[in-house]
Amino acid sequence: MLKQQVLERIAGEGLLPVLRAESAEQALAIAQALEAGGVTILEITMTVPNAVRLIERLADTAGDRLLLGAGTVLDAETARAAMLAGAQFIVSPALDRATIEICRRYSVAVFPGALTPTEVLAAWQAGADAVKVFPASAMGGAKYLRALKAPFPQIELIPTGGVTLETAHEFLRAGACALGVGGDLVDPTAIRNGHSESITANARKYLEIVAAHRAS
Repeated sequence: MLKQQVLERIAGEGLLPVLRAESAEQALAIAQALEAGGVTILEITMTVPNAVRLIERLADTAGDRLLLGAGTVLDAETARAAMLAGAQFIVSPALDRATIEICRRYSVAVFPGALTPTEVLAAWQAGADAVKVFPASAMGGAKYLRALKAPFPQIELIPTGGVTLETAHEFLRAGACALGVGGDLVDPTAIRNGHSESITANARKYLEIVAAHRAS
């Protein structure tokens, strides 16, 4: 899939689940629960054991249905390994220029993390396709995102950290191009306790919020 198509798909769905898990098997169960709820985009974090192998496995078995990305990528070497495994976008909690450079070299979408206006601008100038505002809640949530969008209307922002079912609509109204959602949606405890249906139900709720925002 071309990079522009990846970006359009993420903006279209508006939801970027941040998949963290204690094992690859748990991650697969979460991925299945999310897909059952209508989610077609997954960010597999490098904190999942054997994350690169997991991306490769999902790319082989569900790559025709799911758009897979790698999250918590801290360096260019990890980014390249994830790309070779099948990741079509790379997400980082911080700004690492070497990671942005290698993504640009191979035409892979990259979303580095930033928090302050200076960091957001630096990430964009370095070639970011969108900027992950993290941790968004630590700086005031949706109000802070709206404040960032005022001087940077041309920069696509993906708030992560503190996005919940209660705050999702506020972040969208503030100008988020997509919502990075972690623990409020991707809850490993639910899988451990045999309640995958709660993840599926919450996935549907998030997608409904995005759809309602777009409709309004």
